[in-house]
Amino acid sequence: MPDTTIRSQSEVVLIGAGIMSATLGLILKELQPDIKIEIYERLDIAAAESSDAWNNAGTGHSAFCELNYTPESADGTIDPKKAISIAESFEVSRQFWAYLVQEQKVSSPENFIKSIPHMSFVWGEKNVEYLKKRYEALQSNPLFKDMVFSTDFSQLKEWMPLVMEGRTESDKVAATSMAIGTDVNFGELTRNIFGYLSELEGVTVYFNHEVKKLRQREDKSWRIKITDLATGQKRKAYTNFVFIGAGGGSLPLLEKADVSEGKGYGGFPVSGQWLKCTNPEVIAKHQAKVYGKASVGAPPMSVPHIDSRMINGEKALLFGPFAGFSTRFLKNGSYSDLPLSIKTDNIIPMIAAGIKNIPLTKYLIEQVRQSPKDRINALREYVPSARSKDWKLERAGQRVQVIKKDEKEGGILEFGTEVITTTDGTLSVLLGASPGASTAVSIMIDLIGRCFKEEIGTPEWQDKLKMMIPSYGQNLNTNPDLLAEIRKDTAAILKLNN
Repeated sequence: MPDTTIRSQSEVVLIGAGIMSATLGLILKELQPDIKIEIYERLDIAAAESSDAWNNAGTGHSAFCELNYTPESADGTIDPKKAISIAESFEVSRQFWAYLVQEQKVSSPENFIKSIPHMSFVWGEKNVEYLKKRYEALQSNPLFKDMVFSTDFSQLKEWMPLVMEGRTESDKVAATSMAIGTDVNFGELTRNIFGYLSELEGVTVYFNHEVKKLRQREDKSWRIKITDLATGQKRKAYTNFVFIGAGGGSLPLLEKADVSEGKGYGGFPVSGQWLKCTNPEVIAKHQAKVYGKASVGAPPMSVPHIDSRMINGEKALLFGPFAGFSTRFLKNGSYSDLPLSIKTDNIIPMIAAGIKNIPLTKYLIEQVRQSPKDRINALREYVPSARSKDWKLERAGQRVQVIKKDEKEGGILEFGTEVITTTDGTLSVLLGASPGASTAVSIMIDLIGRCFKEEIGTPEWQDKLKMMIPSYGQNLNTNPDLLAEIRKDTAAILKLNN
């Protein structure tokens, strides 16, 4: 029988059609317009997994309201380092999106980003004290100088009437507010970018195509075997550089690539659910993203929040997410994903991480066993007047937390975003979850710096990066004038209130 395999050659192959691949593909195409890129996605549409609006919190993660980015040390001090880094990264994303709008590469910013206050809300004396310390640690930094703290009942009622409804003035409560927060529909933004990318010369997007094998050849290039799921047609793609940005599907592909840098990595899947409000009157009462404190042992993606969203042009109100456990690595994945990911090189780190994270296991078991009444009771901590008939349960996205080798501990569970890059710079893989999408531009520029070392140093690439990101190479938190100017410019282009 004749070989009917289709063969193709490109400089870059991107696996997964989410926000990460969209961002990397577009930045590379801007830096080198003649670059040839192929993108492979196993589903029939872009951004159907972690980037989709229903599978993603949609918070422009800028650390304005997420308390897990400002941990409290044993001595009671607050470390603002991670919050500052994330806030800085989000400003970089805003600049890049503003550039895309200005250059008419994506249209209608109001379809993917909107202004909405970001608030942190706590109750109880100890938590109120923590929030005040957090406010003091952050507000002294230019990135957070507009943050407002209050324990005043009438002020809080004005900020978030739905959350304060049914509470009494004797309750010990506190909140912080950042008026310049945003709600981002990463699914809409991703599809918008892919719409533009797919029309460019040298860019081909293949949907319904699943990567089956990856192998590095002697000359350091890669051969990738792919199957068209619609027709069964086999393909072989040859390329100099591979990026795997397939959400929960990244770990199995990293294992297939069989590179030394990927040894010892495992994944722990956490599923999610939202309570979605169905009563338009209740939805209209709330106009903020209000984040609280996570339960002991909870993963960061499970920090509870009552959240105003704009999805497909309609205002929505969500509460959650409620964590769960599934052995799938993707929402559209297989129950065999977790068992098949266990290999001889990662079994010890996975067992070690499991033993050290008993509180997480206990938390997930409790979450899985929750009844509808339990979930409504959790909601009532944030919305005391909530009625069960106004809310329904919706399945959210699937996240895979990173487990990696550790010399001292044997294995540790990481809750952030992890980029693994081979020493030769020919393969880069993105693992992990929050704050991923919001910081995608910074992550991808860092990746380009590691994998395209010679090119990024050229005057042409440097000039282009500064054009796309005016603050490139500068620190915004130590340059308040530049920060103010950039926030003003990006707000005007993205049609934001601030």
